[in-house]
Amino acid sequence: MRILGIETSCDDTGIAVLEAKGEKTPRFQILSNLIASQIKVHQKYGGVYPMLAKREHQKNLPIVLKKSLKTTNVKKADAIAVTYGPGLAPCLWTGINFAKDLAKAWDVPLIPVDHIEGHLLIGLLETIQNTKNTFPAVALIVSGGHTQLVLVKDIGEYKIIGETRDDAAGECFDKTARILGLPYPGGPAIAKEAEKAVPHSELHLPRPMMHTKDYDFSFSGLKTAVLYNYQARPKKERESKTYVRAMAAEIQQAIIDVLMKKTIRAAKEFSAKSIILGGGVAANLELRAAIKKECTALGLTHLIPPPILATDNGLMIALAGYFTYKTNVYEKNPDKIEANPNLRMA
Repeated sequence: MRILGIETSCDDTGIAVLEAKGEKTPRFQILSNLIASQIKVHQKYGGVYPMLAKREHQKNLPIVLKKSLKTTNVKKADAIAVTYGPGLAPCLWTGINFAKDLAKAWDVPLIPVDHIEGHLLIGLLETIQNTKNTFPAVALIVSGGHTQLVLVKDIGEYKIIGETRDDAAGECFDKTARILGLPYPGGPAIAKEAEKAVPHSELHLPRPMMHTKDYDFSFSGLKTAVLYNYQARPKKERESKTYVRAMAAEIQQAIIDVLMKKTIRAAKEFSAKSIILGGGVAANLELRAAIKKECTALGLTHLIPPPILATDNGLMIALAGYFTYKTNVYEKNPDKIEANPNLRMA
């Protein structure tokens, strides 16, 4: 079967066509995966404006759909999967309404998909036929809106064991980048400056909640520490490349240290066979390297999607939609599908 995936939870308009063959051990082929980014639109504001993002989705969806179908030489799919949460309400509704109209025109099922499950499952795309060394797994989902640790017993069997109490890791990257005068999105900007950093002996940021016994996170204190450090510096120093690069490197390392400490402890406690990394921050090369290093040392499998699939995309929605469709447990009436901005994966 062929599934069209539609993703509009934030500022990326993603549409993909995924082909699945076989029943018990499906084989997947990516027929198309196109993304219309809105970074340049929101960059001057330093963040995403929901109503502006909605307008861009409305403009981009028909264009991206046309290109996607033309690329695959497919006239229509056998089913449509669409993100219904979590995310920004105006953006979610734009994708859902577009998907409803398309499902009616094509007369195919419409499958509502959890955005976070999409991030989790995309890391399994290449190993889905052989999950012997995969479950149980601990999934670290890190993005601009979410930082969660999820115990994965199998596909569709999830339990959130930890999450952020305030800012998400990606949100912390964005806010601290803004303090340093770096562009949006903050994660890539900080990573770029960190590569050029020279060690700065005076810079040491806190690692919030790194040693607490739970698996929750907190990054608002880290953001505040960066602000105070920045404000305490003379104007000439804080605007220097040396300071900005050193601070970027320390911000990145502080976030990675906290994420790694809790993830590895969870993997040990729950006897995980693998660690899954997903979400936009999963594109960070230093975080990817840290996961791989620790997994190798512990004899665990690491499941990390390519950077292009770590950020929001329609392919992850199509993949999650396939497995939801196979369970046959989803809202069958498209008219009843509604956006759920605060959806929690269960």
